[in-house]
Amino acid sequence: MIPTQLQRSGSGSTQSPRSPSSQEPFLSVSVIDPAKMGNGVQAYISYKVITKTNLPDYQGPEKIVIRRYSDFVWLRDRLFEKYKGIFIPPLPEKSTVEKFRFTAEFIEMRRQALDIFVNRIASHIILQQSEDLRIFLQADEQTMERARSQEIGIFKKKPADLMQIFKDVQSKVSDVVLGKEKPVEESTPEYEKLKRYIFELEDHLGEAQKHAYRLVKRHRELGQSLSEFGKAVKLLGICEDNALGKVFSEVGDKAEIVSVKMQREAHHLLMNFEESLKDYVRAVQSIKATIAERANAFKQQCELAETIKFKEIDLNKLRLTRSEKLADAEREYDVLKADGEEATRRFEAIVQLMNEEIVRFQEQKTLDMGLAFHEFAKGQAHLANGIAEAWRSLLPKLEACASS
Repeated sequence: MIPTQLQRSGSGSTQSPRSPSSQEPFLSVSVIDPAKMGNGVQAYISYKVITKTNLPDYQGPEKIVIRRYSDFVWLRDRLFEKYKGIFIPPLPEKSTVEKFRFTAEFIEMRRQALDIFVNRIASHIILQQSEDLRIFLQADEQTMERARSQEIGIFKKKPADLMQIFKDVQSKVSDVVLGKEKPVEESTPEYEKLKRYIFELEDHLGEAQKHAYRLVKRHRELGQSLSEFGKAVKLLGICEDNALGKVFSEVGDKAEIVSVKMQREAHHLLMNFEESLKDYVRAVQSIKATIAERANAFKQQCELAETIKFKEIDLNKLRLTRSEKLADAEREYDVLKADGEEATRRFEAIVQLMNEEIVRFQEQKTLDMGLAFHEFAKGQAHLANGIAEAWRSLLPKLEACASS
């Protein structure tokens, strides 16, 4: 098992700090160069995925493949189906609004989120060993297509069926965690504490993300208003031939300069602050899906245990009566008992993995949120200094004009 050490870059994506020439084991993935393919309703964005590694399970030191959003979805779904108990990294939402799908800003946000997604998998001590990850990072487009056609479990279903399944899962998560579904539910103090933490975290993150969105919107609106104000004041200056006209012109210029600063900070806020919060809202939803899997495993274990008890009662009756059905009943009991033991092992494995995952999640959240809020504070301080400097440079001229 090779823990790939990753770090956040200033742009918000996750990159490996190691170089390909390093002798230490490394796995570095970059999602770059988004390109629009096709036209009309068939249009989509493709991405270049570059993998650099010295791991022996890979084909060579560097591999470049082309992937689209549905390929990332395939990887996420395969991992979710196979690795119960592990918090599978979330994907960015698929935009359903046609006019936003191909804007430069949306494409860059999507690229950044996909880069983070695949690097989180590549840095996970268990997920990085997945055969599905190796297929995703190395297979040509034809092999990738064949892999997608050989889905497992629920992923053999049509897209329309999948949408309903995931809606049902989301509803099930809420029912399980909120306690609406009463039959057979785990109720240990540690589990209850985990559920409360996850739901409270989702609420608080969602609220913070909502206000971060409003901050971005406010910066953009204020920047646009300053730009329009600057143009109006410059036109006012043209009407004046004296020193006042010149000052008006300079005020207009400064307003437009400040407008640009506001727009730049709005973009910075969006990419490095709001998106980070939104990413963790999605991460919590992924954890809730794992909680639902744990609840289902617990329910299966309890139901099998109950069935085994009834089977034991039936067996005792058959032994007392020396029934000819005893041999068949004993075989059925042995199968049931083996199934029950397997269900218990499966549930205990999920619990152990989740305990490890929540620690890892909290450590990573501390790092990522620290960076996001640092970027927010740094950006706001830089913007405030820039605005103050711009207007301060005008004060002597305005004071001279006012006193003349």
